[in-house]
Formats: sequence, C-alpha cells, structure tokens
Amino acid sequence: MNAQTSDVILERMMALHPKVMDLTLDRMFRLLAALDNPQERLPPIVHLAGTNGKGSTQAMIRAGLEAAGKTVHAYTSPHLARFHERIRLAGTLIDEEALAAVLDECYAVNADQMITYFEITTAAALLAFARMPADFTLLEVGLGGRLDATNVTDKVTLSIITPVSLDHQQYLGETLAEIAGEKAGIIKRNVPCVVGPQQDEALEVIEAVAAKKGAPLMVYGQHWHVGIEGERMVYQDDHGLLDLPLPNLLGAHQVQNAGAALAALRLFGMDAKACEAAVTTAQWPARMQRLRTGPLIEIAGTAELWLDGGHNAAAGQALAAVLAQGGARPTHLICGMLNTKDITGYMRPLAEHVQSLQAVSIPGEAATLSAAETAQAARAVGIAATEADSVETALRSIIKVDPLAKILICGSLYLAGAVLRQNG
Repeated sequence: MNAQTSDVILERMMALHPKVMDLTLDRMFRLLAALDNPQERLPPIVHLAGTNGKGSTQAMIRAGLEAAGKTVHAYTSPHLARFHERIRLAGTLIDEEALAAVLDECYAVNADQMITYFEITTAAALLAFARMPADFTLLEVGLGGRLDATNVTDKVTLSIITPVSLDHQQYLGETLAEIAGEKAGIIKRNVPCVVGPQQDEALEVIEAVAAKKGAPLMVYGQHWHVGIEGERMVYQDDHGLLDLPLPNLLGAHQVQNAGAALAALRLFGMDAKACEAAVTTAQWPARMQRLRTGPLIEIAGTAELWLDGGHNAAAGQALAAVLAQGGARPTHLICGMLNTKDITGYMRPLAEHVQSLQAVSIPGEAATLSAAETAQAARAVGIAATEADSVETALRSIIKVDPLAKILICGSLYLAGAVLRQNG
C-alpha cells in the first residue's frame, strides 16, 4: 500500500467541500444511510463537547478505561502531525491500509456529492469503529454540538460538556448562552451528562436543555468537586473521596478536566486504580508539552522548549495560570495564530508573565495571521514583540539573548502540528 494513499484520498475529499460553510446534518445522514448506518452499530458511546478541554478529558477517560482492561475507540480533531491521529481503533492509531480503505469507501459511496471534509472523514471513522469490537467509543465534537457531524446517533451512554466559552462565534452565536445551547445539543433523552466548570449563563442553558430531555446531570460544584490540596488532587462525589497525584498534564485547568474524566469513570464503575491511571498516564500532545528530543531541541541547547496549542481567550487564561506558577527561567513566546481567533483575548492574560514574543506566520495555512499582525497585537497588550520568518529563526533569536530561557511555542494547534512535523 502506497504510504501516500490516504493523503491522496483526503486531498480529493477537500474538493467536495461546499463553497459556503453551513452547519447541517443532512449531508451526514445521507452518506451514513448509504454506508448502512455504522453509527448505530458502535460500542457504547461517550460523547464530548465544550470549548476547551475536550481532548484532554477524552485522553484521561481513555487512560482510565484502558488501565481497567477495557478496549476503547477514540475520535478527535484536528490532528497535529498526521491525519491518522484522529482515529484510534481499540487503543491503536489506525494504520495506513485501514485508513485508506475506509476513506476510499466513503469517497466512492458519496459519489462526488457535496460534503464537508470533516463530515466525510467522520463518517469514515464511524465506519472503522463499527467494524472492530471494543468496549467503548469516545467521540469528540468538532464544532459546536447540536449540528456537529458526530451528533448522529442516540445510542449514547454518557454525554460530557467541558467548559464553554466564546469561540467560533460566526457559526455558534455571539453570546455565551447561544454557544452553550449548541454544545448542549449533544444531550440525549434520559442519558446522564457530566458537566465541567461553567459560567452561570452557560450552566443555566445546559440545565434547561437537560431538564427538557430528562437527562440526569452531574455538575461540577454540585455533584462532584475537585481541587488541589498540597501536592495532591482531591476528588469527591457521591461515591466517596479520591486522593490522587496531580495530573501529568500541566495546569489547574487540567485538574478540572481530570475531575470530569473521573466523574465519567466513576459512573462506569471504575475503581481507584483506574482513576489514578487516568490522571497519571494520559498523554495529550501540544498541551503544555515539554519537547525533549529532535532538531529544535538541538538548536535550543540549554533552553527549555515547550509546546501548547490553545488558541482562544479561555486558553490564554489557562496558560497564564500555568506560567504564573513561575520558575527560575524567564518565559519567551514564539506565537502564531489564525485570523479567525480572538488574538487580543488570548494574549492579554499572558502579558504579565512573559519577557518577549517572537511572532511567526503558520506554515501552509491560508487563514494565518501574518507575523506583523501577530506582533502588533502583542505590543497592543504590552508584550515586547518582534517578527521572525520561521520558528527556527525565532528560536535562534531568543537563545542568542537568553540561552537559559523557557521558550513556549503557542497560539494554534496548526502551528503546533507544524512544529511536531518539523521536530519529528
């Protein structure tokens, strides 16, 4: 099988994308019907929506279930380095042959009709999941929830809504309540839903939708609690208290994500050993990930090099909280962002915690902000910023001035993916 086969098919799929982006499930249901509705033949589904924390929460749930001996399908997006990262079959990333086969089948069945890239690739993932036995299926929403391509079956065992904040307003609505309504669209009749920390405006909407559908809620601060005590994480719900190590994924926000994962695991009857594995063994790239090998590390020398893909205002606040914990090394940013994001909202919380910012454009992304635009936005919130023509150039500029720096590459998952490919 040619190693480029899946890439070739994915490129063909891009040509099927409607000229105008519209959120609808009509195209998805048409294709799934032609594929004999694989979404109705999946192992028990855990469906995750939210603005931030979906991927990390999913990774921790998967780690806990697998520690208990369960096999788990998992679907996430976007990918970082390779498309294969989106589809995990019974614990293993889909291989090239299997990926090319399901993509080709979906492309042929779709018969050149208009369909979005995310819709047709989601259909391929569902088809792959339906054909391999597993104990659970973890489905992460791509955009919103109510009209997302993953929201195509009622055969859901548990819904999870992680923190909701402003993002993708052009598709989901201008207010927090409108966006929460879209996220709450994954709630199913009589199916329990774990709810992470929410602003009151969002929680009111989620509670109203759940009440209409008779869906039992497990809400942070009401039905489960999580926090840091000393150097430990303490979680409590109706099943009792868990005293656990801090998550290996860094940041106070990851403690909250861990809490949602633990609430899910406890609903499934997982024991304390599985819960500890969830928070200590989960891996999720580009979420305050320390890079330790590769060409960029060789350039960095004695500097620390970190990578984070957060890209909205809430992610900026979470990242600022991590940086506020300090350390001996001054922090310098290498930042690139898309022009669809709230760049000021992202950067403002970071300003008091960083020494400088090197602005770059994101390689190969038409929607990237230019380095000049990113640098200008950084200066507007009080960050000393200059422009660089690449991450490598930016890295060399920083270590020339501060060889012991803590350097954080941030601003976009697409930039993170480019870095991981370059550093691979």
